Amino acid sequence: MSTYTSIREECLEANLALPRTGLVDLTFGNVSIADPERRVFAIKPSGVDYDKLRTTDIVVLDFDGNIVKGSLRPSSDTPTHRCLFLHFPGIRAVVHTHSRNAVAFAQAGNDLPCLGTTHCDYFHGPVPVTREMTPDEVRGEYEWETGRVIVERFTSAKLDPLAIPAVLVRNHGPFTWGPSGSKAVETAQALEIVADMALKTLSLHPTAPPAPAHLLDKHFLRKHGPSAYYGQKS
Repeated sequence: MSTYTSIREECLEANLALPRTGLVDLTFGNVSIADPERRVFAIKPSGVDYDKLRTTDIVVLDFDGNIVKGSLRPSSDTPTHRCLFLHFPGIRAVVHTHSRNAVAFAQAGNDLPCLGTTHCDYFHGPVPVTREMTPDEVRGEYEWETGRVIVERFTSAKLDPLAIPAVLVRNHGPFTWGPSGSKAVETAQALEIVADMALKTLSLHPTAPPAPAHLLDKHFLRKHGPSAYYGQKS
């Protein structure tokens, strides 16, 4: 039987990065890493302290939600991660935190507006907030339904999850994703930074207008896509 060493090690490294960024308090966060070709993903075990986490603690599941490696209970948010892997082709990692400024927007039920170039560098438009979950959704398969309301938000607004790699779940908090664990964690950190900037901006100017479209496109597309020229060639 495969040991799934590569995705377990990447998952461990990404999870250990979360407390170093200041994005998580206590055990409020998790990262998953997928191998889409093998239709499996690795995720942090539920409630395990970061300073005690080891590679062998990382749980591996298939895309149907069955545990294929590991003896611990996976994160309670596992069904949400699985839902995103199934519905957002092209992502390999999902991060969930309760970072404080992003949570403030989620609790207020507000999209995170795109007010300046720092936001434009990472997100091609506002970061959307989902609708409230219904009593039936919360009483039922809550974590799976959380994923479904995320997918619903992107589908209904025709948003590209690769161009806006983040969401705010109403009354809950942020999820981000990306092509690797390190990039998804970086995006979670960028989300918290721009949420902090937006809160301060709106406290000074409650009706501050969004960044103009031409500036948004310039800053996003110089870092993303076939015409990107920011940074060095790999």
